[in-house]
Parts: sequence; structure tokens; C-alpha cells
Amino acid sequence: MANIKSAKKRVIVNELARARNNAFKSDLRNTMKGFYAKAEENEVEKAKELFVSATSKLDKAVGKGLLHRNAADRRKARLQKRMNELSA
Repeated sequence: MANIKSAKKRVIVNELARARNNAFKSDLRNTMKGFYAKAEENEVEKAKELFVSATSKLDKAVGKGLLHRNAADRRKARLQKRMNELSA
């Protein structure tokens, strides 16, 4: 355990940040799973809403430093590919 006051504060701040980041990433994963589930059921309108939400959350994750830019782009490309298959 840390002895210095600033080190103790960093422990607390890091725990809060980790919890916040995990919650955000969990929400992102749930949104993506929801999109793929609706895509499987051919519910185009609901899938489109979830697609927009998921791409927005991916961009926000990049901005927060939770995902690498290329990883988010790869995931968005996969979502877009699935969306295009639904539209065709």
C-alpha cells in the first residue's frame, strides 16, 4: 500500500478511472452484440439505430484512449460490412 499522500490519491483515482473505463467498454460491447443480434433477425431499422450508436461509441472510445484508432476502424468496418449486407 502507498505511504505518500499523492500516491494514495493516485490509487483511488486510478480505481475510479478503471471502473469508468470498464463500464464504457462493457456498454460498447453490449451495443455491438445487440447490433449483430438484430442483424441476424433482419430487423433493419433497429440494427441501423444500433449501428449509429456503436460507431459513435467506438469513436468516443478512441478519443478517451480506450481503443487504438486502427482497432476501432476495423470494428467499424465489420459493422458497416454487415449493415451493407442487410441493405442489399
